[in-house]
Amino acid sequence: MSTPVELVDFQHELGGVLIGRGTNVDIKAIEGLGQPPLRTSDVEPPGEDGTWLGADYYAGRTLRLDAAIKVVENVPGVLDLAVDLQDLADTPGVRAQGGTTMDLRLKFPGRPARTVRGRLRKFEPDLTQVIYGYAPLDIEFQAQDHLYYADTPDSTSMPLGSLTAGGMTFPLQFPFTIAGDPSAIGRPGYLQVEGTAPTWPVIRVNGPCANPNIVHVTTGRQLTVQTTLAAGEWVEIDTRPGWRSVLRENGGSAPLAPTSRIDEFVLTPGLNEVRWQATDNTLTSTLAVTWWPAYKAL
Repeated sequence: MSTPVELVDFQHELGGVLIGRGTNVDIKAIEGLGQPPLRTSDVEPPGEDGTWLGADYYAGRTLRLDAAIKVVENVPGVLDLAVDLQDLADTPGVRAQGGTTMDLRLKFPGRPARTVRGRLRKFEPDLTQVIYGYAPLDIEFQAQDHLYYADTPDSTSMPLGSLTAGGMTFPLQFPFTIAGDPSAIGRPGYLQVEGTAPTWPVIRVNGPCANPNIVHVTTGRQLTVQTTLAAGEWVEIDTRPGWRSVLRENGGSAPLAPTSRIDEFVLTPGLNEVRWQATDNTLTSTLAVTWWPAYKAL
């Protein structure tokens, strides 16, 4: 996974192309950064005043960018940049299958860069002034959800033989030493999740083991993969909306137990505990958890 380009304030990135401050694409305004559209189930009760307020659900936010390409006295430069901005959206990896997305990265003062996942839905250049090296742009980006995600993911790995409950074994043997390495403070199995909204993790089990069972202790949600992994083999559970899958290292799939709800296995902001078990006589298998902190607002 490549490291994203570091953005400065008011500089953004669309499909791998830098826009905004310090680039040839000026951003006049970005709409859609506030409350996302709602899907409501409000009902006006017959025969009485008021409204019965039903459950509200957020739709995917739509971001609209009022922008312009400025490459003075360089008509080919304007057109080339317009091509570059549309290039990633046109690749089979983005548009050829359901659920796949591209990134729009945003950087505002006082905040690290945030990422919106979605697709380019409108890209309309006005070429009436292109002879002067200028072309206004009407850009519309449809996000798959209402959240902003951290630019880079967090991750942790835990061996099958690790303890998550902690404690001491008596009698104690003296002298004993308390580790001074900061990395020894956090035991495997405990995840400190940043952000202000729940986020969906990507979980990978590396063999050798059979029938791995992963439990989110706080909610009690469980994922059980009904498969056997030899040494060097793995299975990856992607719980993210639009990407939900259970894949083997050979490209094949693996079945989940009927009680496993991949859509409800989320990490909540704050401290999370994840435990797992599997059949492994060698105790050499490992579990890796990767997640992107999610934010309700910029």
